[in-house]
Amino acid sequence: VGVSIFLFFAAVAPAITFGAIYQNSTNSMMGAIEMLLATAWQGIVYGLVGGQPMMINGATGPVLAIQTVLFEMSNNMDIPFLCFNAWVGIWLMIYLIFAAFVDLNRLMKHLSRFTDEIFASLIASIFILDALGNPLNQNGIYWYFVEDHKSHDAFRDDPNYDYLTTAFLSLTLMVGTTATAFLLRSMKHARFFPNQSIRNIICDFAVFTSIVAWVCIGNFLFSSVETEKLNVPDTFAPTLECCDASCHTSWPADCPDQEAAWGRRPW
Repeated sequence: VGVSIFLFFAAVAPAITFGAIYQNSTNSMMGAIEMLLATAWQGIVYGLVGGQPMMINGATGPVLAIQTVLFEMSNNMDIPFLCFNAWVGIWLMIYLIFAAFVDLNRLMKHLSRFTDEIFASLIASIFILDALGNPLNQNGIYWYFVEDHKSHDAFRDDPNYDYLTTAFLSLTLMVGTTATAFLLRSMKHARFFPNQSIRNIICDFAVFTSIVAWVCIGNFLFSSVETEKLNVPDTFAPTLECCDASCHTSWPADCPDQEAAWGRRPW
């Protein structure tokens, strides 16, 4: 039971996190709902036929970078992103099947530790940059301190809203979540609690516990302060809100003068 719960949260937490980043990088073409659905069916199928049911499948930093490039390419070539992305996936599947048949994995022995460190550095830089303040897509804590940032648009008519209060609370929640996660992770080798089993459980659920704790702090102790929330639909539906029936444009980014969205993109 403990392993199942751990695997569940280990798969769900990155899916939601990457879903928010995907939503910003792909103009809501992909979001948390799509990431949760993709992670679910991929994990089930891989668990049944992959030979390693304990492996966690999900989005990663390099895949996010590739998806961002594909989205920019689709815009430059004026072709639908989802269709373009699907064909890239099909050709990648064909290549991987061919690689499995000819056993290309044996070439991995020629790679050095340096290759792994390059990918680790890439993933770390993507997350750290997006968390602190990305100058390319205006994501991160820094941009909450900018008065004309898009995250403050929904509250400009509220006389009690102060963007600096929101910015400082967001910074506190970010630092608190990170520090608490590191603190709980360090419990594995600490002298607290009666036995090692309890310390291992605390370490395994460190990230999840930290997220839940600080989400509760932000929503209950500081309920009067408005902070930016993850944009997800109330029902099981695609993330993209369309400007019109064609669903080629995203509301409100592509139609800021329109008061409400036409509706959500059909599956």
